[in-house]
Amino acid sequence: MFENFAVEDIATNEATIHVRYGGDGPPVLLLHGHPRTGATWHSVAPRLVDAGYSVICPDLRGYGRSRGPDPTEDHSAHSKRAVAGDLTQLMTILGHDRFHLVGHDRGSYVALRLALDHGERVDHLALLDCIPISEHLARADARFAALWWHWFFYAQPETPERVINADPESWYGADPERMGAENHAEWLAAIRTPGVVRAMLEDYRAGLTIDRAHEEADRAARRRLSMPVLVLWSEQDDLEQLYGDPLAIWRDWAVDVRGHGIDSGHHVAEEAPAPLSQALIDFFPTRNAETPDR
Repeated sequence: MFENFAVEDIATNEATIHVRYGGDGPPVLLLHGHPRTGATWHSVAPRLVDAGYSVICPDLRGYGRSRGPDPTEDHSAHSKRAVAGDLTQLMTILGHDRFHLVGHDRGSYVALRLALDHGERVDHLALLDCIPISEHLARADARFAALWWHWFFYAQPETPERVINADPESWYGADPERMGAENHAEWLAAIRTPGVVRAMLEDYRAGLTIDRAHEEADRAARRRLSMPVLVLWSEQDDLEQLYGDPLAIWRDWAVDVRGHGIDSGHHVAEEAPAPLSQALIDFFPTRNAETPDR
């Protein structure tokens, strides 16, 4: 995986971020979801490099081989705001003042927070398989609870750690052939690490509490994303089933929204890397251009 990519552990103010990066050109920061690591992008990153981009694939705080502070009672240590802070520092250290940003699943919530809090750093934003956390919760009904029950289970204290750590491979389940052998091995090592499981659960606990509050404050203040936003979703997943057209929801959050479905299951970077990569290449400029003040 990631041939000709550098691999480093880079210290930020509060965390140590494990990151792969390579290529030459406009930078693209790729943020993975749960329970994956940055290795989930192993088939997408080389395609973006070949198309003329620099590509940065970190493990989020607490996931994979990245490490952050211990959990806090209010879950702020694993809030999307805290994780976004790690990543803005990471990109500064790597020499990128501005960049394109992609987030999938839990990484999409980090990407949204980074774009809202540090919009001057983000040229174009791509969000995969998501709507804002607060929008999910505002629409939560029996269907949502049945399909996304894990959000509420993961938010419980201590019990999910005991359940998952008893047999993490059976709990999560994954196909090494579909994931790719090296990506699967890295994922397996991560989920077998109790500290990683705890951090991943803290991500969800933060989502239902402090992250929701941050998003609701944004809406009350009428904050919107000013950069172009691409929304992509997996047609074999349940986002359309729950909400209809995701673009209709995102238009309340962004000035310029476009997007479409991709014929894939949820882990689109692994299951449909070619159409995903092409959608990103078509969306991101290949040269840094002058961007109007926002």
